[in-house]
Amino acid sequence: MRKNGARVYSYLRFSDPRQAIGSSADRQLQYAQKWAADRGLVLDESLSLRDEGLSAYHQQHVKQGALGAFLLAVDEGRIPDGSVLIVEGLDRLSRAEPIQAQAQLAQIINAGITVVTASDGREYNRAGLKAQPMDLVYSLLVMIRAHEESDTKSKRVKAAIRRQCEGWKAGTYRGLIRNGKDPQWLRWDGEAWQLIPERVEAVRYALELYRQGDGATRAVRKMAERGLALSDRGVAGHQIYRLVKLPALRGAKRISIDGEDYLLEDYYPRLLSDEEFIELQGATSTRHGRRGASDIVGLVTGIGITWCGYCGTALTAQNMVSRAREDGTLLDGHRRLHCTSYSSGAGCKASSCSVVPVEKALLSYCSDQMNLTRLMEAVDDGQGVRRRLQVCRNKQAEVERQLSRVTDALLADDGAAAPLAFVRKARELEAELLQLQAEAAKLELEEAMQGRGHTPAAAEQWQRLADEAQDIYSPAREQLRQLVLDTFSRIVVYARGVVPDVKSKTIAMMLVSRTGQRVMLEVNRRSGAWVSRTDRVG
Repeated sequence: MRKNGARVYSYLRFSDPRQAIGSSADRQLQYAQKWAADRGLVLDESLSLRDEGLSAYHQQHVKQGALGAFLLAVDEGRIPDGSVLIVEGLDRLSRAEPIQAQAQLAQIINAGITVVTASDGREYNRAGLKAQPMDLVYSLLVMIRAHEESDTKSKRVKAAIRRQCEGWKAGTYRGLIRNGKDPQWLRWDGEAWQLIPERVEAVRYALELYRQGDGATRAVRKMAERGLALSDRGVAGHQIYRLVKLPALRGAKRISIDGEDYLLEDYYPRLLSDEEFIELQGATSTRHGRRGASDIVGLVTGIGITWCGYCGTALTAQNMVSRAREDGTLLDGHRRLHCTSYSSGAGCKASSCSVVPVEKALLSYCSDQMNLTRLMEAVDDGQGVRRRLQVCRNKQAEVERQLSRVTDALLADDGAAAPLAFVRKARELEAELLQLQAEAAKLELEEAMQGRGHTPAAAEQWQRLADEAQDIYSPAREQLRQLVLDTFSRIVVYARGVVPDVKSKTIAMMLVSRTGQRVMLEVNRRSGAWVSRTDRVG
């Protein structure tokens, strides 16, 4: 006898959505309807149990699909005791490792639910397995076979992708490589990648907004106003921050197979040159942790380069818009710089200060061509970076030689078990080699950025934009913020003066240019007038 409230559920899963086009789905639904009707039960279709394109081998149907929702409902007691789950076969439930697959089956059965397989009419429940324990063994054998089939297929697919990647790098293969997600500004026409004009326009505009310093909130709003979208789902702030890091922008596809990485050059049509992509990455490295901007664009905040001189934490902006005048403007004291450590109660003595004198002093300093020229004089002409890169490459070559010797030793004895010490040493060397390769790549990027040189904006441009930026809602502030980002790698503000315990009429500010030059300014906290404490700070 089935318990009151018991229901019948039908679960369908297809790893390839094209499988759903056939008649198997209709067959299973008809089977479930008849099975329920014959036993006087209700087929419950309120809980949608259909996973298309989700792999049971990689457990996608549990992590993000309908089966995961069903298992959660089981755990929460929302599936009535005595209910039935109908599947085509046990391999529809799971193709994971047998012990994991059987645990999922046990989770369902232990909740008082019967699992029925439509392909052979078998029923799995606690009473049945207690009476016929061999059914449990049979279920395990089915799961072992399902896992082995998927595992074999997975290995074959990975091997095929490796061959295609090697062929691409060798120039012998130029076809489609199905691995990972491809950019949504492209479509494959069966022979080559084709650009989607409206998506390309959206990407180019998103990059333009990013370069000029717009935060995610502002960028999303501007793109929406133009009716531009990066994907079928529209555009979200996190998409922009992911976009700027994609090697696909310069035509490369990155593929990782069991920890082995391939970077396939010229796989996609380019949107950026290598030089443009390097410049974009240089801008990205300075913007970690930035958040969306308000309608008032900060010149020194929101770009990840401005820090508290006392505790080293980031400085953020606070615009007290609730106190705005009728024309929307704010008093200088209502636009503040806050130390995040002080705001969180961590004990920093920085408190806060008006951002207006800081911005005025910065713009005034940079509106003098002599100051700009001195800021951009190179402290390190690139020799230091090149030396570090050469040292890194030498270490890399030595580790590769050691790894080659260990590998040769491991392969020397045919059929013999490899000494554990050799295996451990090989793993250590492989890890060290990966670390050195990452360090070399970082130094190569730094060298490339230095190689581009630093051409500061003319003082006249700073002055012109500074005049326009007196209107706190002026678009010129976005351009100015980008100039600040292009010119400085770090700005350190001492909100209460160099000595925080002594009341001071000035704010101290250290400017560190992208070439490494340092200048310390004493800024009048009312007028923004400044004097240089030292020509250069060592």
